[in-house]
Amino acid sequence: MITRVTHQMTARTAAQNLQASLAQLNRLTDQATSNTRITRPSDDPSGTAESLRLRGEQRLAQQHTRNAQDGLGWLTTADTAIQAGLDLIGRAQDLTIQGANGAMSPAGREALAVEIDGIREALLVQANSTFGGRSVFAGTSDAGMAFGPDGTYVGVPGATVHRRVGPDESVRVDADGAAVFGSGPGSVFALMADIAADLRSGADVSPRIDAIDERRQEMLGELAGVGTRYNRLEVAQVATQERMGGLESRLSAVEDVDMARMIIDLKSAEVAYQGALGVTARVLQNSLLDFLR
Repeated sequence: MITRVTHQMTARTAAQNLQASLAQLNRLTDQATSNTRITRPSDDPSGTAESLRLRGEQRLAQQHTRNAQDGLGWLTTADTAIQAGLDLIGRAQDLTIQGANGAMSPAGREALAVEIDGIREALLVQANSTFGGRSVFAGTSDAGMAFGPDGTYVGVPGATVHRRVGPDESVRVDADGAAVFGSGPGSVFALMADIAADLRSGADVSPRIDAIDERRQEMLGELAGVGTRYNRLEVAQVATQERMGGLESRLSAVEDVDMARMIIDLKSAEVAYQGALGVTARVLQNSLLDFLR
């Protein structure tokens, strides 16, 4: 059976081919101007899936970067507070050594005691240092302080604060206030109060010198731990930046156009469109007289 081809069918086919050529030219033009190979999921379904996966990894890496930056803020605050506490402890030791001089007058010992009281208050301020409204020495407590006015530890013992800074890495960003400043009768605040009381009563403060040194050593140990975790966060931050660079390259390979190839495809599409335009123009200008010839 021979199918009858009419002028209307020929014209319709030519118009459809023209539309298809124009659509292809338009798609390639959009890709070339946006430098994006995938403008809609139908352009490349598998590439779209890979793009979504890579973008998900990018968002996760960005969150890790923010976590690391937040952690650095916590540890910087803790480091500053401990360093300041060490300076205060050093001054208290100097004053205690002066007070151990048995020839010092009561007025002189009272002056030393007053300064020791001031050091205790200054230590309390450092022990209640905060970052982002949270105490860096109180564990997971949201009370805003680690020590009460009387020097009692009010944080959450053993509850540590961590930040995830990599796919498989989490770093502690707080410091144990009870370990840094002590707790109960063994705290640095109780020690300062005892020294001040001994100075006022005329008691021998020499034994307190070793106690101050012991507390300093405890603080130095905690400071070293803070510094180690700070370095880990910096390393993790660099690793995350490198990972983000790799993800960007892989995402570009999936989404971005190959400009050299695009120019060739675009030129071919232009030629195809011009050809379709010429054929359609010839088909549509045929008259009844052309068919009777």
